[in-house]
Amino acid sequence: MSAHRLTPSVMSTGVVVVVLTATIAALVFPVWSYADRSGTEQAELRTGSVATRWGPLSAADRDFLVSVRLAGLWGIPAGQQAVARAPSRAVAVAGEHLVSGHTYLDGRVRDVAARLGTERLGMELPSQPTEEQRASLRELTAAQGRAYETSFTDLLRRSQGQALELAAGVRHTTRNSLVRALADDTVTAALDHMKVLEATGLVDFDAIATDAAEEPPRVTRGGH
Repeated sequence: MSAHRLTPSVMSTGVVVVVLTATIAALVFPVWSYADRSGTEQAELRTGSVATRWGPLSAADRDFLVSVRLAGLWGIPAGQQAVARAPSRAVAVAGEHLVSGHTYLDGRVRDVAARLGTERLGMELPSQPTEEQRASLRELTAAQGRAYETSFTDLLRRSQGQALELAAGVRHTTRNSLVRALADDTVTAALDHMKVLEATGLVDFDAIATDAAEEPPRVTRGGH
């Protein structure tokens, strides 16, 4: 028998070392995903995903974190304004729900970003609303009476519908468990906000349906 023949225990140790090495490499180096984003050209689908202990973090996942943060940066002050102005009890209640829901989600998204180490990945959550959101806040501030109620309900109901659609899509496609849980919470909050806004009786469902019908069709895989 050769003196260099490996024993079963030595062979097992070698297998363990190889597996551990491969695992560490997967955690350290970014991996590339072919299907991070739906509805784009194939060349654009090769957007970088970064491996984390909770699953790959895709570009779409990172966009979602930013969107949740931005939603709170204007949803909270809009809700606070509705509560302070209290033009009607129904609008004030909707404002209370917006403040409560977005405050919770804002804490959740900041916690998720911290746990994922997004700053290390070169991603930073925004600290100010977008110019479009600031314009919406200015519009609300300038409106009075019934016009304020209508603008508030219309702007916030539309934003919550978009948030619901985005969160549901991310919930369907993400491979990251932290992002999936955040999407769950976002869906829950968006549904609550939509219902209290609809309870004001001021939502123009015909206008929402018309706008949706005029949007360009989305390209999805599988013909759906």
